[in-house]
Amino acid sequence: MNPLCGRCNRVVYPTEKVNCLDKYWHKGCFSCEICKMTLNMKNYKGFEKKPYCNAHYPKTNFTCVADTPENLRLKQQSKMQSQVLYKEEFEKNKGKGFSVVADTPEMQRIKKTQDNISNIKYHEDFEKSKSGGDAPPSQPQTPNPAYQPSPAASQNFHYEPAAPEPARPAAAAPPPSSGKRYRAVYDYSAADEDEVSFQDGDVIVDVQVIDEGWMYGRVERTGHQGMLPANYVEAI
Repeated sequence: MNPLCGRCNRVVYPTEKVNCLDKYWHKGCFSCEICKMTLNMKNYKGFEKKPYCNAHYPKTNFTCVADTPENLRLKQQSKMQSQVLYKEEFEKNKGKGFSVVADTPEMQRIKKTQDNISNIKYHEDFEKSKSGGDAPPSQPQTPNPAYQPSPAASQNFHYEPAAPEPARPAAAAPPPSSGKRYRAVYDYSAADEDEVSFQDGDVIVDVQVIDEGWMYGRVERTGHQGMLPANYVEAI
């Protein structure tokens, strides 16, 4: 049996059925309660199982509670109960001077750890005071001028420096020079160790083309050599 439409209470057939808000609707009947604009499953907003458009969706506001005699009486009664409980707790804890801490397993573990630390500290201080009171003060020893250390003894205390770290392998040798000369048309600052910096107008000699974007050469002004971008220079 086909269900009835939530708007017009007529039979809704499967070809025109919209199932939403726990009701069945004709596609034309599924519209805003206020402006009657036809809605779909993407732009509707439901409120109390009724469809609304975004503009006419009811906004929920906070409800103001009136200060009726009954509400004022309940408020006063709650306030008095709070004061009575506060006074009772104050009288119970009066004179104790400490807060009640629950004796949980975690608190027992912390207390035991603190006791162990106190005992260890006490024994350390006791041993220090005992050794300091019994042992006579040490006298400074004067070296014997007639004593000369033997070479063997000196050799035993000879300090041997640690083995030096292996040197970093040198960079690969540059490709064979073709003898070409280029002039820099822009300033360039090296961005890596194997690159070379130069200024506008510098002459680059012994240039070897690596690929379409990079060359290898030596700056004639500074004598430094390395990789350089090919679009920063022009052939002379």
